[in-house]
Amino acid sequence: MTGSAALPGPAAVPGRAGGAGAGLGLRGVGIGWRPEISGFVESLPELGFCEVIAESLPLSGPLPASLAALRERGIPVIPHGVRLSLGSADPVEPARVTRFAAAARITGAPVVSEHIAFVRAGGIEAGHLLPVPRTREALDALAANIARTQAELPVPLALEPIATLFDWPEDELTEADFLTELLHRTGALLLLDLANVYANARNRGTSPMDLLDRLPLDRVAYVHVAGGSEHGGRYHDTHTDPVPAEVLDLVTALCERASPGIMLERDGHYPPAAELAAELSAIATAAGRAA
Repeated sequence: MTGSAALPGPAAVPGRAGGAGAGLGLRGVGIGWRPEISGFVESLPELGFCEVIAESLPLSGPLPASLAALRERGIPVIPHGVRLSLGSADPVEPARVTRFAAAARITGAPVVSEHIAFVRAGGIEAGHLLPVPRTREALDALAANIARTQAELPVPLALEPIATLFDWPEDELTEADFLTELLHRTGALLLLDLANVYANARNRGTSPMDLLDRLPLDRVAYVHVAGGSEHGGRYHDTHTDPVPAEVLDLVTALCERASPGIMLERDGHYPPAAELAAELSAIATAAGRAA
């Protein structure tokens, strides 16, 4: 895929907190790097940063050429893990942590990120990010696995709350309280996915602004946005659909409170370059509305 677009970054507003990401050099608009759109990503002249799936990186050889070119331009590259299973009751697997830390080193990343989720239990792989019960016991297990991971990482860790189609019946804490306590106990940063905020609120029949207003925005390292669609009465965070207007409105609301770097996630069914560029511009415009 080819094509380029100038990406205006969110304006810095006096008195508006930049969040933790300001100290990491994560500003403006970014995008998730994927092999299928690597040419497009590399061609973006004003790219703020990009993210790569940590487990996809070849640690025994050089970085893919387009990722290496982005690094040479000084574009931050963030490894984003999907397989650590920080929310498992079992201890996180040392080999996976070692590989995750190596991904941070070979990319020269300012931060790495993973999900507040589990993907395996009792040796069985789920093949999907599953929600952690919001209980004190789960909080203890998460905090222990995060500490084990942080001990080996050369850079800070940002945690992403996932989109979920259900909540566990034994939940003891709200999502905001669970997340705030987890970040406080671990010292981790927050990867705030506004598409997940919207999806969870829609599926719970609650207001996404209620959640946004209760989150520790001073801990935000950077932000995800993505598209989704409704199936069977539930909203699914697909990453294959355009970003809906409601998520762009959340971008504006967030940027009235902070000035984080914001990136687009796309996974599969990639549109033509012009459509991707228009989506990136729409994100920048939404952020700029708060200025």
